[in-house]
Amino acid sequence: MDLHELARRLRVAVATAVVGHDAALDLLLVALCCGGHALLEDVPGVGKTLLARSLAGALGCSFRRVQLTPDVLPSDVTGSNIYNQKTGEFEFRAGPVFTQILLADEINRATPRTQSALLEAMEEHQVTVDGDTRTLSSPFFVLATQNPIELEGTFPLPEAQLDRFLVRVRLGYPSRAQEAAVLERYEATDRVVPEAVTEPGELAAWQAARAAVHVAPAVRGYVLDLVAATRADPRLELGASPRAALMLHRAAQARALLEGRSFVVPDDVKALANPVLAHRLIVSPATRLSGEDADSVLAALLAEVPVPVEALEDAASSPSP
Repeated sequence: MDLHELARRLRVAVATAVVGHDAALDLLLVALCCGGHALLEDVPGVGKTLLARSLAGALGCSFRRVQLTPDVLPSDVTGSNIYNQKTGEFEFRAGPVFTQILLADEINRATPRTQSALLEAMEEHQVTVDGDTRTLSSPFFVLATQNPIELEGTFPLPEAQLDRFLVRVRLGYPSRAQEAAVLERYEATDRVVPEAVTEPGELAAWQAARAAVHVAPAVRGYVLDLVAATRADPRLELGASPRAALMLHRAAQARALLEGRSFVVPDDVKALANPVLAHRLIVSPATRLSGEDADSVLAALLAEVPVPVEALEDAASSPSP
């Protein structure tokens, strides 16, 4: 299976429904290739739900959406045992988490208990209900959304849960030409369903191929240097964790695979540093007062940490997958 060609066909299929957001789609494909999850953070109405639904359609995966509010209970997400009066026994009614692609809409409006129930599903690919553990389907991919503007009545995600998202994705507003295309495409219809170009079973081979992508020692050192710089920078109260380093390493492999390469180059690491690391960092109060945030601090570190020039030479001699 030509994975580079598959990625191209996925982009084309999703583009039949979604105008623009190519960079966001590539980040979702990176997360999917790594078996991780994605946090979509942007204002309402820019196409977060449409992007998630269209990706599921192009992948041929089952899709469920759960709207999270403060009154949503953990059992509303995971499912619960319901007493059947006809049989006199309890029957398990599966919640929306029993799907392949789950859109957790406005995750920061859910209570910490509900967020924790979703956390177990994301990390362990299983849920526990009344002492019984049930395995989720494969693949299992969570796309959670949150609105960074309306914070009243929300429960900010703790650092431990933010760390579970491989990438944070921001869509942004479309250009004038893209918005004109949206008006034209959806003038007479509310939904465009992309054609499935693959099936869920093929994704396992895709994820296995990611693990075989060659990472030269110099590139691996570049990842470690960048992560170490976040821990030593006085502008940050919390630097990147070892899990963050591993996720950046894997994401760089996935990007190389999607680009049709059998090896990682430093540009893969630089392109994914912000989506993978920024939401895991906590800036100091003084840094925040000065108008800087994690994005700007990370951008400065990327400019400061030396890029290994010998990495390209090592990559050129790497084995083909």
